[in-house]
Amino acid sequence: MSKKLTDYVIRVLDNPSDLPAAAWDALNQSQDVPSPFMRHAYLAALHSSGSATTDTGWTPRFVTLWHNEALIAGCALYLKDHSYGEYVFDWAWANAYGEHGLHYYPKATSAVPFTPVPGSRLLAVDATTRQALLEAVVGVCQQLELSSFHLLFNSPNDRVACDALGLMQRQTVQFHWHNHGFTDFEAFLASLSQEKRKKIRQERRRVADAGVVFRTQVGTAIPSADWDFFYRCYERTYLEHGNSPYLSREFFERMHTDMPENWVMCIAEREGQPIASSLIAVQGLGGPEPIAYGRYWGALERVDCLHFEACYYQPLSWCIANGVQRFEGGAQGEHKMARALMPVATYSAHWLAHPAFADAVERFLERERAGVDSYLDHLAARSPFKHHEPQ
Repeated sequence: MSKKLTDYVIRVLDNPSDLPAAAWDALNQSQDVPSPFMRHAYLAALHSSGSATTDTGWTPRFVTLWHNEALIAGCALYLKDHSYGEYVFDWAWANAYGEHGLHYYPKATSAVPFTPVPGSRLLAVDATTRQALLEAVVGVCQQLELSSFHLLFNSPNDRVACDALGLMQRQTVQFHWHNHGFTDFEAFLASLSQEKRKKIRQERRRVADAGVVFRTQVGTAIPSADWDFFYRCYERTYLEHGNSPYLSREFFERMHTDMPENWVMCIAEREGQPIASSLIAVQGLGGPEPIAYGRYWGALERVDCLHFEACYYQPLSWCIANGVQRFEGGAQGEHKMARALMPVATYSAHWLAHPAFADAVERFLERERAGVDSYLDHLAARSPFKHHEPQ
């Protein structure tokens, strides 16, 4: 690492719209794991739509570094008074604080709200600047007397900076599908064991026998009417589980107008009427290593196995047809392995202000890491692929 960066100015912004969009996006694209969810348009839409604001428990405090009025680093930081919408669970830590008469909230989190997708969180022009950014973030947390700071679903370069500053590292597990050069969906099925292949064909047949057909729209070809229908489905899913949706209709309207090139929508129809929808995000489409991310879904009618078709088989078919190399299926869900989404480790880093609790959490994380490693080994032994196929 080069010498310590000293010639910069720290600015903390309470509205992502105040960031220079082009400079922020250029930083994002230059990182080791760029992400559509770290685009300026995405973060600004979360705020302006009322989805991630102080009222919903996500108070923006974006930490930025500037040199000669040029943005050289930035971190999307939020002050949180709860742990919802993060997908790296620290409820037990909060409870332990409370049992000892201490306040865990507010805390600070660097993450994309409601979006458990790995990617770069410490956006910087180089490693030295990234280290200075992380030090600035921890300094802000100390000045605000926060209990803790959490850098969620971070990248390898982020973890190097965190190690250098002594942050505690944590592992969780997600399930991702990789395209091993499949020419079509049948070629993908041929790579699976007979049992898994048969199960997928049975599930797809149930949907087809129910008279359901799909159409897929990409980018600017997705009409407003389909976005409206998708939101009805998305909202219904949350309401059926007794919750209000995290994201507002206005947020998705911003996606429609501000970054349509990052979205693919699958619509299920029966007898000419739409009954379900799924939405996936894409990064680098047309480039050498495009990635797709399974995001949201919902249905207005119940059809056996429709969820699997809308959320896995239709997206995977589209990925194969369009040369997408990886499909990330989101948080949790061992059932995804039956659809050939394989377990991968994802990472977070944590700083706790209270020394005794930091020691206790470090001991907990050591035990947890051993458990996660064992869990990953256990899952790998249950691969759905034929033994001679890539895994």
